[in-house]
Amino acid sequence: MTTTDLHALTGAYAVHALDGEERAVFERHLAECDDCRQEVAEFTATAGRLALASTVRARPVMREQVLQRITTVRQVPPGAAPLERVRRGVPRGRRLARLALAASVAAATAFGGTAVWQFQRAQDASREAAQAQRYVEDLAGVLAAPDAKSRSAKVPGGAGTLVVSAGLDRAVFVASHMAAPPRGKVYQLWFADGEEMRSAGLMDPERSTQAVLMRGEVDGASGIGITVEPAGGSEQPTSAPVALLGVPA
Repeated sequence: MTTTDLHALTGAYAVHALDGEERAVFERHLAECDDCRQEVAEFTATAGRLALASTVRARPVMREQVLQRITTVRQVPPGAAPLERVRRGVPRGRRLARLALAASVAAATAFGGTAVWQFQRAQDASREAAQAQRYVEDLAGVLAAPDAKSRSAKVPGGAGTLVVSAGLDRAVFVASHMAAPPRGKVYQLWFADGEEMRSAGLMDPERSTQAVLMRGEVDGASGIGITVEPAGGSEQPTSAPVALLGVPA
C-alpha cells in the first residue's frame, strides 16, 4: 500500500470502515502524518453531525394538546357513594351507561398519563439532541476554521492532536487510539495559564478515538495537559500529566 493510498483512507478510518490489517497499517501512518490526523478529526466531527441530522423533535403543539386533554378527565370526588348503593337507585340501562362512561374516563386518564410521560421524554430527548448538535457544530467550527492550527504529540497508546482557532478562541483535542484510563478513572484536559492549570473538560473513558471540544476559551493559554483523575474529574490536577502539548503559534 503506497503513501498516496494511505492518505485516501482518512474518511474510512473515521467511520471505522477499515479491517484489522488496514487499520493497523493506517494507524502507523497516522502517527507520522499531521495532514491525515487533521482530516480524521474533521471527518469524525462530520460523522457525528450527520448522525444527528435524523433527530426528530416533538411538535411544540403537542404540550398544549396533552394538557388540554388532561383537563377533560373528571376525577372521582372523595366520599363518593359506594357502588352497591348507586346500583340500587339507578335503572339497569343507566348503570350500564355510567359503567361505560367510567371505563372511558379510566381509559382517558391512562392515556393522559402515558401522553404526559411520552411528552416529557420527547422534550428531554429534544433538549439533549439540541445540546449535542450545538456541541458538534461548535467542534466542527473549530476544526474547519480558516485560521485553525494544530500540534500533535504521542499520548498513552496512541496519538493526540490539539487544534486551535485564534479567531474563535476555542480548542479541540483529537485522540487516536488512546489507551483506556485505569478503572474508575478518567482523562481530564487542562489549559496551562502560566503556573496555573484550568480545567477544560473530561474525555470519554469508553472511547479510544474521539474529538473533544475543550471547555472554555483558550484565552492566552500556553499549552494543554492531560492527567488521570477520579471519575467526575478534579478541581485541580491530582497526578502528573500523561501528555503535554503547546498551543500552536
